[in-house]
Amino acid sequence: MSTVLATATTAKSGSTVTATVNGIVTTIEVARDLPVASGDVLLVERVGAQWYAYARVYAAAPAALDPVVEPPPPPKPAVTTGTLVVSPVETRSYRPTYGWRDDNTDVYQGEYGGWGNHTGAAFYGTKPRSLAGATVTRATIRVKRLTAGAYAAQSTTLRLVTQATRPGGAPTLTSSTSGPSLAVGGSTTFTVPASWAQAMVDGTAGGLAVYDSDGSPYVRFAGRGSWSPAFTLTITWQRG
Repeated sequence: MSTVLATATTAKSGSTVTATVNGIVTTIEVARDLPVASGDVLLVERVGAQWYAYARVYAAAPAALDPVVEPPPPPKPAVTTGTLVVSPVETRSYRPTYGWRDDNTDVYQGEYGGWGNHTGAAFYGTKPRSLAGATVTRATIRVKRLTAGAYAAQSTTLRLVTQATRPGGAPTLTSSTSGPSLAVGGSTTFTVPASWAQAMVDGTAGGLAVYDSDGSPYVRFAGRGSWSPAFTLTITWQRG
Protein backbone atom coordinates (compact mmCIF):
# COMPACT_ATOMS: atom_id res chain seq x y z
CA MET A 1 0.00 0.00 0.00
CA SER A 2 1.08 3.58 -0.63
CA THR A 3 -0.41 6.79 0.79
CA VAL A 4 -0.47 9.93 -1.37
CA LEU A 5 -2.43 13.12 -1.80
CA ALA A 6 -5.16 13.42 -4.41
CA THR A 7 -7.22 16.38 -5.54
CA ALA A 8 -10.91 15.77 -6.13
CA THR A 9 -12.10 16.96 -9.51
CA THR A 10 -15.76 16.32 -8.74
CA ALA A 11 -17.92 16.16 -5.67
CA LYS A 12 -18.57 12.77 -4.08
CA SER A 13 -21.25 10.79 -5.88
CA GLY A 14 -22.47 7.72 -4.06
CA SER A 15 -19.35 6.08 -2.69
CA THR A 16 -16.87 7.38 -5.25
CA VAL A 17 -15.22 10.56 -6.41
CA THR A 18 -13.09 11.42 -9.40
CA ALA A 19 -9.68 12.75 -8.38
CA THR A 20 -6.23 13.39 -9.75
CA VAL A 21 -3.59 11.07 -8.31
CA ASN A 22 -0.01 11.55 -9.44
CA GLY A 23 -1.29 13.47 -12.45
CA ILE A 24 -3.73 10.73 -13.46
CA VAL A 25 -7.51 11.17 -13.18
CA THR A 26 -8.99 8.10 -11.55
CA THR A 27 -12.02 6.93 -9.63
CA ILE A 28 -11.54 6.66 -5.89
CA GLU A 29 -13.65 4.86 -3.35
CA VAL A 30 -14.56 7.18 -0.47
CA ALA A 31 -15.29 6.28 3.13
CA ARG A 32 -19.01 6.39 3.88
CA ASP A 33 -18.82 9.26 6.38
CA LEU A 34 -16.33 11.40 4.43
CA PRO A 35 -17.90 14.29 2.46
CA VAL A 36 -15.92 15.42 -0.55
CA ALA A 37 -16.30 18.53 -2.70
CA SER A 38 -14.55 19.32 -5.93
CA GLY A 39 -11.11 20.70 -5.18
CA ASP A 40 -10.75 18.99 -1.80
CA VAL A 41 -7.33 17.48 -1.13
CA LEU A 42 -7.67 13.88 0.03
CA LEU A 43 -5.37 11.37 1.67
CA VAL A 44 -5.65 8.22 -0.42
CA GLU A 45 -4.17 4.72 -0.36
CA ARG A 46 -3.90 2.21 -3.13
CA VAL A 47 -4.91 -1.34 -2.34
CA GLY A 48 -4.20 -3.50 -5.30
CA ALA A 49 -5.59 -1.69 -8.33
CA GLN A 50 -8.08 0.44 -6.36
CA TRP A 51 -7.53 3.77 -4.63
CA TYR A 52 -9.35 4.55 -1.39
CA ALA A 53 -9.84 7.97 0.25
CA TYR A 54 -10.06 7.88 4.02
CA ALA A 55 -9.34 11.49 5.05
CA ARG A 56 -9.69 15.01 3.76
CA VAL A 57 -6.48 16.93 4.31
CA TYR A 58 -8.07 20.30 3.60
CA ALA A 59 -11.10 21.60 1.82
CA ALA A 60 -11.05 23.31 -1.51
CA ALA A 61 -10.50 27.05 -1.41
CA PRO A 62 -13.82 28.85 -1.65
CA ALA A 63 -14.62 30.20 -5.06
CA ALA A 64 -13.38 33.72 -5.48
CA LEU A 65 -16.16 36.21 -5.16
CA ASP A 66 -16.55 38.92 -7.68
CA PRO A 67 -15.13 42.10 -6.23
CA VAL A 68 -17.75 44.45 -4.90
CA VAL A 69 -17.71 47.52 -7.04
CA GLU A 70 -19.11 50.51 -5.24
CA PRO A 71 -21.28 52.63 -7.47
CA PRO A 72 -19.79 56.02 -8.19
CA PRO A 73 -21.18 58.87 -6.10
CA PRO A 74 -23.90 60.85 -7.78
CA PRO A 75 -22.56 63.87 -9.62
CA LYS A 76 -22.69 67.13 -7.77
CA PRO A 77 -25.55 69.30 -8.98
CA ALA A 78 -24.42 71.88 -11.47
CA VAL A 79 -24.16 75.38 -10.02
CA THR A 80 -25.87 77.95 -12.19
CA THR A 81 -25.57 81.67 -11.66
CA GLY A 82 -27.24 84.70 -13.12
CA THR A 83 -28.43 88.26 -12.74
CA LEU A 84 -32.00 89.53 -12.65
CA VAL A 85 -32.68 93.21 -13.27
CA VAL A 86 -35.93 94.44 -11.72
CA SER A 87 -37.33 97.88 -12.43
CA PRO A 88 -39.72 99.09 -9.74
CA VAL A 89 -43.37 98.90 -10.71
CA GLU A 90 -43.83 102.20 -8.88
CA THR A 91 -41.91 104.82 -6.90
CA ARG A 92 -43.81 107.22 -4.65
CA SER A 93 -43.68 109.05 -1.30
CA TYR A 94 -46.12 108.91 1.60
CA ARG A 95 -46.94 111.44 4.35
CA PRO A 96 -49.14 110.50 7.32
CA THR A 97 -51.55 113.43 7.07
CA TYR A 98 -51.72 113.75 3.30
CA GLY A 99 -51.22 110.18 2.07
CA TRP A 100 -49.36 109.40 -1.13
CA ARG A 101 -48.01 112.32 -3.12
CA ASP A 102 -49.48 112.56 -6.60
CA ASP A 103 -47.50 115.55 -7.87
CA ASN A 104 -44.41 113.44 -8.73
CA THR A 105 -42.94 109.95 -8.44
CA ASP A 106 -39.78 110.94 -6.55
CA VAL A 107 -38.62 109.23 -3.36
CA TYR A 108 -38.38 111.59 -0.37
CA GLN A 109 -36.99 111.18 3.12
CA GLY A 110 -37.74 113.64 5.93
CA GLU A 111 -39.98 116.66 6.44
CA TYR A 112 -39.89 120.14 4.95
CA GLY A 113 -42.00 123.15 5.87
CA GLY A 114 -44.38 121.31 8.17
CA TRP A 115 -45.88 119.21 5.37
CA GLY A 116 -45.30 115.87 7.08
CA ASN A 117 -42.50 113.34 7.39
CA HIS A 118 -42.02 111.42 4.14
CA THR A 119 -41.58 107.71 3.58
CA GLY A 120 -40.21 107.37 0.06
CA ALA A 121 -40.73 103.91 -1.40
CA ALA A 122 -39.99 101.73 -4.41
CA PHE A 123 -42.14 98.65 -5.08
CA TYR A 124 -40.89 95.72 -7.16
CA GLY A 125 -44.01 93.69 -7.89
CA THR A 126 -43.76 89.94 -8.49
CA LYS A 127 -40.68 89.74 -10.73
CA PRO A 128 -38.20 88.90 -7.92
CA ARG A 129 -40.30 85.81 -7.18
CA SER A 130 -39.36 84.41 -10.59
CA LEU A 131 -36.12 83.37 -8.84
CA ALA A 132 -37.93 81.24 -6.23
CA GLY A 133 -35.55 78.58 -4.94
CA ALA A 134 -32.41 80.52 -5.87
CA THR A 135 -29.91 81.95 -3.39
CA VAL A 136 -29.21 85.66 -3.63
CA THR A 137 -25.50 86.46 -3.43
CA ARG A 138 -25.61 90.23 -4.07
CA ALA A 139 -28.11 93.01 -4.67
CA THR A 140 -27.77 96.66 -5.72
CA ILE A 141 -29.99 99.63 -6.56
CA ARG A 142 -29.40 102.72 -8.68
CA VAL A 143 -30.06 106.05 -6.95
CA LYS A 144 -29.72 109.72 -7.89
CA ARG A 145 -30.22 112.72 -5.61
CA LEU A 146 -32.27 115.67 -6.82
CA THR A 147 -32.37 119.26 -5.56
CA ALA A 148 -33.96 119.52 -2.10
CA GLY A 149 -32.55 120.13 1.37
CA ALA A 150 -28.86 120.80 2.01
CA TYR A 151 -26.59 120.55 -1.05
CA ALA A 152 -23.91 118.45 0.69
CA ALA A 153 -24.16 114.69 1.07
CA GLN A 154 -26.81 113.73 3.62
CA SER A 155 -27.33 110.48 5.51
CA THR A 156 -30.38 108.38 4.76
CA THR A 157 -31.93 105.32 6.35
CA LEU A 158 -32.93 102.48 4.05
CA ARG A 159 -35.84 100.24 5.06
CA LEU A 160 -37.23 96.97 3.82
CA VAL A 161 -40.90 97.13 2.79
CA THR A 162 -43.34 94.24 3.12
CA GLN A 163 -45.65 95.20 0.24
CA ALA A 164 -44.71 94.49 -3.41
CA THR A 165 -47.17 97.12 -4.69
CA ARG A 166 -48.24 100.46 -3.23
CA PRO A 167 -50.82 100.02 -0.45
CA GLY A 168 -53.65 102.43 0.19
CA GLY A 169 -52.05 103.65 3.41
CA ALA A 170 -48.54 103.76 4.82
CA PRO A 171 -46.14 101.04 3.69
CA THR A 172 -45.07 98.46 6.26
CA LEU A 173 -41.40 98.99 7.15
CA THR A 174 -39.26 96.25 8.68
CA SER A 175 -35.47 95.90 8.58
CA SER A 176 -33.23 98.98 8.61
CA THR A 177 -29.72 99.85 7.41
CA SER A 178 -27.74 102.94 6.44
CA GLY A 179 -28.80 104.19 3.03
CA PRO A 180 -27.04 106.06 0.24
CA SER A 181 -25.42 109.39 1.10
CA LEU A 182 -25.18 111.72 -1.90
CA ALA A 183 -24.73 115.40 -2.59
CA VAL A 184 -27.32 117.04 -4.84
CA GLY A 185 -26.83 115.81 -8.41
CA GLY A 186 -24.86 112.72 -7.39
CA SER A 187 -25.77 109.19 -8.40
CA THR A 188 -24.47 105.77 -7.41
CA THR A 189 -24.99 102.04 -7.45
CA PHE A 190 -25.76 101.19 -3.83
CA THR A 191 -25.42 97.71 -2.33
CA VAL A 192 -28.41 96.54 -0.31
CA PRO A 193 -28.32 93.52 2.04
CA ALA A 194 -28.52 90.29 0.06
CA SER A 195 -30.93 88.98 2.70
CA TRP A 196 -33.39 91.73 1.75
CA ALA A 197 -33.38 90.71 -1.89
CA GLN A 198 -33.68 87.09 -0.74
CA ALA A 199 -36.82 88.08 1.16
CA MET A 200 -38.25 89.50 -2.07
CA VAL A 201 -37.37 86.29 -3.92
CA ASP A 202 -39.00 84.26 -1.14
CA GLY A 203 -42.10 86.46 -1.16
CA THR A 204 -41.83 87.87 2.37
CA ALA A 205 -40.92 91.40 1.24
CA GLY A 206 -41.61 93.48 -1.83
CA GLY A 207 -39.96 96.88 -1.76
CA LEU A 208 -37.51 99.41 -0.33
CA ALA A 209 -37.98 102.76 1.35
CA VAL A 210 -36.08 105.70 2.84
CA TYR A 211 -37.42 106.93 6.16
CA ASP A 212 -36.08 108.69 9.24
CA SER A 213 -38.39 108.91 12.24
CA ASP A 214 -36.89 112.31 13.19
CA GLY A 215 -37.90 113.81 9.85
CA SER A 216 -34.32 114.91 9.14
CA PRO A 217 -32.34 115.20 6.96
CA TYR A 218 -34.64 116.13 4.12
CA VAL A 219 -33.53 114.31 0.97
CA ARG A 220 -35.11 113.81 -2.44
CA PHE A 221 -34.11 110.92 -4.68
CA ALA A 222 -35.18 110.65 -8.29
CA GLY A 223 -38.14 108.40 -8.96
CA ARG A 224 -39.08 106.58 -12.15
CA GLY A 225 -40.77 109.63 -13.61
CA SER A 226 -37.64 111.81 -13.47
CA TRP A 227 -34.81 109.28 -14.03
CA SER A 228 -35.40 105.96 -15.77
CA PRO A 229 -32.80 103.89 -13.84
CA ALA A 230 -34.17 105.11 -10.50
CA PHE A 231 -34.20 102.36 -7.87
CA THR A 232 -33.55 99.62 -10.43
CA LEU A 233 -32.78 96.49 -8.41
CA THR A 234 -30.11 94.10 -9.72
CA ILE A 235 -30.10 90.67 -8.06
CA THR A 236 -27.14 88.31 -8.48
CA TRP A 237 -28.15 84.72 -7.73
CA GLN A 238 -27.10 81.08 -7.87
CA ARG A 239 -28.70 77.63 -7.84
CA GLY A 240 -27.17 74.26 -6.97
